[in-house]
This record gives sequence, structure tokens and C-alpha cells, in this order.
Amino acid sequence: MSSFSTAHSGLSKPGRQGFWDRHPAEVAADLIGWSVFFHGVGGRIVETEAYHHEDPASHSYSGPTPRNEVMFGPPAHLYVYRSYGIHWCMNFVCWREAPGGAVLIRAIEPTAGLEVMAERRGLMDSRALCSGPGKLCQALAVTREHNGLALDQPPFDLRPGPRAGVVAGPRIGITKAADVPWRFGEAGSKFVSRPFPKG
Repeated sequence: MSSFSTAHSGLSKPGRQGFWDRHPAEVAADLIGWSVFFHGVGGRIVETEAYHHEDPASHSYSGPTPRNEVMFGPPAHLYVYRSYGIHWCMNFVCWREAPGGAVLIRAIEPTAGLEVMAERRGLMDSRALCSGPGKLCQALAVTREHNGLALDQPPFDLRPGPRAGVVAGPRIGITKAADVPWRFGEAGSKFVSRPFPKG
């Protein structure tokens, strides 16, 4: 595990393009500590992963397709895909200068709508409600139907917020470029999908 120090941009409105027009790894690190709500349900972002068009693990690596076309559109929009034919996963598109970049939201600390999330997920353990990209989308009821939505407009509400230290490590659940340290998390959070390696 390595530490990753980066400061929030201070933006009061996450829709401003300055925040999103950067390398996905920078955006992914800066999103730790923000809060995301979908129809009023959500919480603090505690884990992310970065991907871009020159990254063999990215959906955009081979260029635009009907599936990934949102990744090549304007930043600050939602890209939703199905993982292993089972789970929906949500990504925040960024970096207009080099289209094809996005940040996978891997986990949040639930703070609003816990009863709704628990009903959708069929469990009550708050630590397990959103501790993975598929769990998170199920808890928020995000599906492919919402692909392409703007992040700075309802039903989304995305807010900057304070955070503890940020740690970085290799991405997980992939076979290509698996050693690239573009997985970011809030240090010490019990809500991440998997603990970060020590040392």
C-alpha cells in the first residue's frame, strides 16, 4: 500500500469542468471523501479505480463502441456497464483532452437511505451494503437505464467533502495491467470492498 497525497480542488459545484478535465487517476484520488446521492440515497465515496484509453484494462482501450460511447463523450457523465453479466457498475467520465477516461466507483460509506439500501440488498450490515461496485449499484438502484446521465443534475447530487488520508494500490478484479496502482481508498475505512495491502 502506498500513500497518495492530493488536495481537493475546492469546487462548490462538481459539474464545473475544471475538476473533471484531468487524468482519471487524479480525479479518482480526489473523489475520495466526496458524497454521491442518487434519488437521495447514497453516502461518502471511500474507494475508486481509474481507467483511460491507453490502459489495456479499460473498456475504452479498443476505441469507441455502442457499449462504451459515453466514455468518449463529455466529462461529468455516468457510464454504466454490466460486470460478468450479473452486476451493474458505475463510472464517472473525465478528461476531455484524452477521451475514454473514467473512474469506477468501487465503494461508499452509506449515510442516507440505509433502510432503502438494506431492502434492495436483502441485508442489514451497513459495512456490506455498498462495499463493491456491484453492491453499490444494487443499493442505489443504478442500472444501464441511467447510462449517460449528467452527474451535476438530478437525480444525482455529488458533493465535495472532508476526508482522511488517501491510500493507493493495484486495481482488483482485472487480468490486464493489474499491477497499475490506480485503486484509491480512504485510509482506515471499514467500508472498502477489500483491504489495501500493507507495506
